[in-house]
Amino acid sequence: MKNIALHQVHEKLGAKMVPFAGYNMPVSYEGVTAEHLTVRESVGVFDVSHMGEFLVAGENALALIQKVTSNDASKLEIGDAQYSCFPNEDNGIVDDLICYRIQEHQYLLVVNASNIEKDWNWISKYNENFNADLEDVSDEYSLLAIQGPMAVEAMQSLSPLNLAEISFYKFKVGEFAGVENVIISATGYTGSGGFEIYCKNSEAEQIWNKVFDAGAAYDIKPIGLAARDTLRLEMGYCLYGNDIDDTTSPIEAGLSWITKFTKDFINADYLAKQKEQKPERKLVAFELDERGIPRQDYDIVDENGNIIGNVTSGTMSPCLQKGIGMGYVPLSFIKPGTKIYIQVRKKAIPASIVKLPFYKG
Repeated sequence: MKNIALHQVHEKLGAKMVPFAGYNMPVSYEGVTAEHLTVRESVGVFDVSHMGEFLVAGENALALIQKVTSNDASKLEIGDAQYSCFPNEDNGIVDDLICYRIQEHQYLLVVNASNIEKDWNWISKYNENFNADLEDVSDEYSLLAIQGPMAVEAMQSLSPLNLAEISFYKFKVGEFAGVENVIISATGYTGSGGFEIYCKNSEAEQIWNKVFDAGAAYDIKPIGLAARDTLRLEMGYCLYGNDIDDTTSPIEAGLSWITKFTKDFINADYLAKQKEQKPERKLVAFELDERGIPRQDYDIVDENGNIIGNVTSGTMSPCLQKGIGMGYVPLSFIKPGTKIYIQVRKKAIPASIVKLPFYKG
């Protein structure tokens, strides 16, 4: 197990540390519900330094990215970020990622911690045809997600940049918490606004301490990965390994909006055909009509008890106070309002298909 740069800081704060994607990570501090509501109502800080970072540079950097990702990176200006995925050759997804355009011929790809080696091998294989400059800097960087509606106000004193001017999926590089050349990115996976801060490992503790000093008046708190999961699920954001994986296509997963057929990319022909003809199943969102908590891998059944799918993500929503989840079902069950049933132990609990996000703010 690897330790992130702030491992000892989290231990001193009393975090419950668990193995996750090869790293010891803080899963909770005071409890999932309290931490979840902190992010929804004020501001909290996640240490997500386990995420992977690849630098792609050179004159063929864009051509390589265009080949291996589903979204159209040619639309990116310097200072733009873009959600995307790596399609595989077998109608699934290698990983989802965020692509940042740092300079004219330099991009940063941020990938999931559990897929760093797999993603590196995948992009390296295709780079044989492009010869872009690739560098895996995952072990050199820390990543803090400062999330919540009070994030801009709480953090403004730490930077000469106007944080309010950094709109969603934009970023700036500048001074933050006394450190130069920090990436301040208006991204995050909570749906409550805020920033992600990329810095060198050696700078992480200084930034962490100053963030908490600046946020003290806003009752800022450290937040663990468990609350990050409930926050992203309330928004209906996919989690790799749950809702998307090597066997799920971006079309099935409702990710057509990041799958652009204006360019050539891996498996584009199949995905275009699948979109046109419609897939056999799609990822849907549901809310339980009665009390209960849907969990990953629980069966989804019809009114006659026939298995029609399975839950990919599920939880008790801290904001809605009801069981929510996602899962793949046949197209005849995807219309909002359709009744399905979640097999929770021996009881089939009725549920309704709903539109995302669950949490409307």
